[in-house]
Amino acid sequence: MSSRNLRIREDTAKYLLNLDVNSAYYDPKTRSMREDPLPDMDPNEKFYMGDNQNRLSGQALEFKQLNIHAWEAFEKGQDIHMQAAPSQAELLYRTFKIKKEKLKSETKEKIMEKYGNAASEEPLPRELLFGQSEKEIEYDRTGRIIKGQDTSVPRSKYEEDVYINNHTSVWGSWWKNHQWGYTCCKQTIKNSYCTGLAGIEAAEASADLMKANMAHKEAAEEEPIQHEEKRLATWGTDVPDDLVIDKKKLAEALMKEDERRREERDERKRKYNVKWNDEVTAEDMEAYRMKKIHHDDPMKDFLH
Repeated sequence: MSSRNLRIREDTAKYLLNLDVNSAYYDPKTRSMREDPLPDMDPNEKFYMGDNQNRLSGQALEFKQLNIHAWEAFEKGQDIHMQAAPSQAELLYRTFKIKKEKLKSETKEKIMEKYGNAASEEPLPRELLFGQSEKEIEYDRTGRIIKGQDTSVPRSKYEEDVYINNHTSVWGSWWKNHQWGYTCCKQTIKNSYCTGLAGIEAAEASADLMKANMAHKEAAEEEPIQHEEKRLATWGTDVPDDLVIDKKKLAEALMKEDERRREERDERKRKYNVKWNDEVTAEDMEAYRMKKIHHDDPMKDFLH
């Protein structure tokens, strides 16, 4: 009696795991299904979770990191090539990981040595934990030490309570108008000599005087300036009745008018650089009127 050896086929094709049209895409040419066809199923019961799961785990991930390290090293100038010398690339990658871990551990030790480790299980000292010690110190009524030794107060590396230039306070103990100064004399100049209460009074008097001067100046600017009005004869106007003419100035104006007329008749006597004076006085206007030729004057032809 013969028996047949039947092979039980339990392997299921990828595209038969989920027959939904909107499930993971199956590429028949490469026979690959990158996404998980059953994303809602319990991971403990699944034996297949897509091809990407295999590509991002195990030796595939290590091989990917090795390729990335080879590319970055080649860009930085090292003679390394993954396809030409794979053994050399893998050796360099292992050396790089060892150095990286060593540097990371050294940095961690330096940080813990400098700042301490709050996660360590070692108990803190009692003096540091409670801020007290077993030292016994006995004082008298005046506060002097009779027995024991007083704890020294920690001092800063900077000088404290050091007063210079006769000051009784330090620089920066007074503030006004966005400036630091001394409280004892209210001066804002550093390293200045202390003047005490006299300096404060002088500064206040100076400030009051400055305010008074500024107020006086503002009041003077607000008042209109009254200028003395000069009565000058202008061209084309009549001579006022109350106009007083100085005879001496009138004689000088007549001489200037004669000289001007001679220059007009003789072009050679005219100067090259002429300075004009726009201000015309009453005497100049009177001299011009006296020398002016009137067309209805019968003696105009005899004037020289």
